[in-house]
Amino acid sequence: MNYLEFEKPLAEIEGKAEELRALARANSEMDVEKEAAALDKKADVLLKDLYKDLTPWRKCQVARHPDRPHCKDYIDALFTEYTPLAGDRNFADDHAIMGGLARFNDQAVVVIGQEKGNDTKSRIERNFGMARPEGYRKAIRLMDMAHRFGLPVVTLVDTPGAYPGKGAEERGQAEAIARSTEKCLQIGVPLISVVIGEGGSGGAVAFATANRIAMLEHSVYSVISPEGCASILWKDAEKMREAAEALRLTAQDLQKLGVIDRIIKEPLGGAQRGRKETIEAVGKALETMLKELSGKKPEVLIRDRRQKFLDMGSRGLAA
Repeated sequence: MNYLEFEKPLAEIEGKAEELRALARANSEMDVEKEAAALDKKADVLLKDLYKDLTPWRKCQVARHPDRPHCKDYIDALFTEYTPLAGDRNFADDHAIMGGLARFNDQAVVVIGQEKGNDTKSRIERNFGMARPEGYRKAIRLMDMAHRFGLPVVTLVDTPGAYPGKGAEERGQAEAIARSTEKCLQIGVPLISVVIGEGGSGGAVAFATANRIAMLEHSVYSVISPEGCASILWKDAEKMREAAEALRLTAQDLQKLGVIDRIIKEPLGGAQRGRKETIEAVGKALETMLKELSGKKPEVLIRDRRQKFLDMGSRGLAA
């Protein structure tokens, strides 16, 4: 298991328990289970204490944990008959964006999401979940198709932000993000978004301008990363802890502000310690949100979606 910086004391205890069990496996005459069980109990208590009241910066660390389930894991587990569609019919296929036709609980849907990858090779191939313009144009193409055939759209958000490279800017990155956001507001079908890790800046908004927005308990959603915010405001990226506090980027803060509709609980220790349970919880939330929107007319879905975001601004001003 990969441990985060604040989990180092836990890593030490769990490591000692595993060492004892490894010694016992090597020497069958050794009986270490009592000592190992005592360490397990101590680790459980420490884990509860560490995750009892996470600071915003620690939530950022958990949201970025490499062992969390990513978009591909959710698609593989929750959707059947997934048929990926590639390319934007203009420039290229962006592997940071997954998307295609699928069935969710035997209902035909279009699913779109950002995939970060799970090892060095796949992370480089997926560009760490940072989409280029062709990725957003692929998403627009998929949303257009969903609108044409009356299929609900499910988006899974997990990105540090849109890719800021020179080539992406030359091909119209800002315009592609804006058009994807615009398309979210135009389609006359249910649009549901779940932030499963990081929801970074316009790269996330381009997928999350939805009728229903949910976040995993330890995911984050903000206009800029804490490091980026600290670099701009204080000229010091090391002030990311203060920036994380100021950004109000946690699911709990965003629900209070009316930015999101639902928080999906994670297992103790984060999604990385209970991947199956987390994926199942997301599946149940998707099922509930789809039922809430089922049967609504296209014009009602569009109107309610637009009003939802207009109300966010007015509530923010009032606060």
